[in-house]
Amino acid sequence: MEYTTLGSTGMKVSRLCLGCMSFGSSDWREWVLDEEESEEIIERAIDLGINFFDTANMYSRGESERVLGEALEGYDRDAQVVATKGFFRMREDDPNSGGLSRKAIEQELAASRERLGVETIDLYQPHRWDSKTPIDQTLRALDDAVRRGHVRYIGASSMWAHQFADALHASDRLGLERFQTMQNHYNLVYREEEREMLPLCGKEGVGVMPWSPLARGYLTRPHEEIDATKRGETEEHMYEHPYREGGGQEINERVAEVAAEKGVTMAQISLAWLLHKAWVDTPIIGTTSVEHLEQAVEALEISLSESDMAYLEEPYEPVPVSGHE
Repeated sequence: MEYTTLGSTGMKVSRLCLGCMSFGSSDWREWVLDEEESEEIIERAIDLGINFFDTANMYSRGESERVLGEALEGYDRDAQVVATKGFFRMREDDPNSGGLSRKAIEQELAASRERLGVETIDLYQPHRWDSKTPIDQTLRALDDAVRRGHVRYIGASSMWAHQFADALHASDRLGLERFQTMQNHYNLVYREEEREMLPLCGKEGVGVMPWSPLARGYLTRPHEEIDATKRGETEEHMYEHPYREGGGQEINERVAEVAAEKGVTMAQISLAWLLHKAWVDTPIIGTTSVEHLEQAVEALEISLSESDMAYLEEPYEPVPVSGHE
């Protein structure tokens, strides 16, 4: 495993972050693993040197956090870096169980800490922008969480670059904790973040940890085979993003071609492309098998030339912005 400094935090994290959306309960989504299978993957990740885990309160409605917390119990918790997120409404009968008001942040952060079994969460991230709550109020609540020792660092997730710039400016103006990371939507078939968000993160020293690095599986197998997987067959969210537009199909074919030339998998080539991008600290990989996890770690050893990178990128055309809502 390789390690890197996450943005300006000074904290060292593995070059791959294990995303925990696929852990928790199949009652939430059919392709999600239940507890025993989830723990097997988490334990293997630690064996492979991964020390960075990202979850969210909404994943399996809290079960992902609980499963991750219990899986880490037998290990040195100080050696692990745990990130979680809050924003989406957790309970239908409680309108304050979502959003980024002070009340929502304080009560949902407390619930996340309890499920994870920790006093302090290493990285806490608003899952989306809350247009109904002034950013100053959200930042003051997050700053208080840091001062209380409930959170070490705060980060953000998908939003417009102008919103993120406003948040960073507000933190500086008010003397509050800054967002240290950006968890955004970025992969070979969705590169709209290169226009504004990624340059902004580079300028501000913000760590970048992309979600959906394999485009919900679109970059892991030939495009005509996507629906053959459990997730492809059952996951309505597979088609929410414009992966098949803007040259996506040709990029998929080129990934398959380069993978065949190098004797590796399409997923490994897609991850290697991200790992070669200077502004990416650690992609968030999701998996439902130990085998795919091990292959993801092996992607760290793949070298792509400048011509390889250019060949993979060349068919890309602009697509509608996706993932902010």
